Amino acid sequence: MGKNQPWITPFKKQCFVTLGVSLNMAGHGLVMGFAAILLPQLRKPDSIIPIDDSSGSWIASILGFALVAGNFIIPTIMAKYGRRTANLVSIAPMIVGWFCIIFASNITVLLIARFLQGLAMGMSATLGPVLIGEYTSPNNRGAFLTTISLTIATGVLIVHTLGSYLVWQTAALVIACITFVDFLIVLYSPESPSWLADQGRYEESEKVFRWLRGEGEEEELHRMIETSMVVRESKTDANISQSFSKSLKGQLAYIKTTIKKREFYKPIFIMIHIYTLGQWAGANILAAYTIDIFNNVIGNEANVSLMVITLDAQRIISNSVAVYVIKKVKRRTMLFITVGINLFAFIATAGYTYAKDHNMLPFDHPSIGIALIHIHMFSIATGTVPLPFIIAGEVFPLEYRSLAGGFSVLFLSSNLFITVKTVPYLFRNVGIHGAYLIYAVVVAYCLVISWWFLPETKDRTLQEIEDEFRGRPMSPEELKSTQSLTSLKYMNKDRRCSSPVI
Repeated sequence: MGKNQPWITPFKKQCFVTLGVSLNMAGHGLVMGFAAILLPQLRKPDSIIPIDDSSGSWIASILGFALVAGNFIIPTIMAKYGRRTANLVSIAPMIVGWFCIIFASNITVLLIARFLQGLAMGMSATLGPVLIGEYTSPNNRGAFLTTISLTIATGVLIVHTLGSYLVWQTAALVIACITFVDFLIVLYSPESPSWLADQGRYEESEKVFRWLRGEGEEEELHRMIETSMVVRESKTDANISQSFSKSLKGQLAYIKTTIKKREFYKPIFIMIHIYTLGQWAGANILAAYTIDIFNNVIGNEANVSLMVITLDAQRIISNSVAVYVIKKVKRRTMLFITVGINLFAFIATAGYTYAKDHNMLPFDHPSIGIALIHIHMFSIATGTVPLPFIIAGEVFPLEYRSLAGGFSVLFLSSNLFITVKTVPYLFRNVGIHGAYLIYAVVVAYCLVISWWFLPETKDRTLQEIEDEFRGRPMSPEELKSTQSLTSLKYMNKDRRCSSPVI
């Protein structure tokens, strides 16, 4: 990592490593936004790859299937080979996917390319919040996690702007170059200190932690290492068995015990609803079907290309504001306010479009529809996109972070597929007003559940948040006793009663 220079502060180092993660997450915006420029160009009569509504919806939504695969793959890589290695692995299929698009000559190749990109998105969706949460200081963690949504928004703006001036193959080439730059940044980033501690590499963990954080957060460092030492020792004890049969029974007992722990199942339950809320709030629908939504809400008289770029620019501005606001406002308060605005936008847009379609408006002007779409985007950019990633980076306990994060993101991927795939069907059969009311109902339900169960996480260490889910801090003796339940039936009483040495 080199010798420290006076001008290279811990904050700047955290900015560098966060950039590598956030640019990877920007792939979500680039991939989702690419559908909005790809599909209209493929629908043109002179297109080299002609499509219909069905094939177009599959090109847009196949990402959801691939996300699931990425969710299953990445936890093992994260836990066994490290967060940095997992980040590098997740970038590789994204680069390959963009080059497949560049040279695509039929729908099959496009679907394969989009599947590879969805695979990368599934990996980074689980990994990104976890890695930033482990890299950064508690007082800056919220702002750094908000950069995920900022780079996603920037990705959407970049790809929509490129699509306004370039053919889709050239746009894909530019994006592939951006992705390769991200690969280089991650290559020169350090491993997560939390993962190094979890692997028993305590000296490396301390070195990286101090390189990232400086000398002012020794208490968090010592607590992290002490907890990791106790967990590792208890796991070693739990693996002591006399036969394969006893070892298997021990593992099953461990799994049975783990799923009953509040610090395991409560964060997963919360994130299931937070991720579902984030997908049904409309971010991916606005990114992938931007032109269709403008045509349905405003009509064909507006300059749609200009409106799309303006909307994307507003999203970036709103995300930038959120980076500042998230440092000042509590997570729960921000969730309630921004999702409330989101619900208003859904219901108001549904009412407006229904009245417009049935000639019930005493007065109408394109600016009304434009304002409603911008209000909707504001709620997405400041709340429903950044908050799920922020909360995911804070609520999962270290021991189960890979497993719990991967399981929770399954609901992100499945809901992404459902929402994006069903847009043409809903718009055609129940209209945009019916679709928006359905989205509002789902978002409202998830908001109620999240508000009821989500604790406040702002400015708290990851260990403090874990302790709250558990109900109270756990002493080393209690932690060892809990972790060693896998071998309670097969170990002597004197071993069961022994205390950990730290």
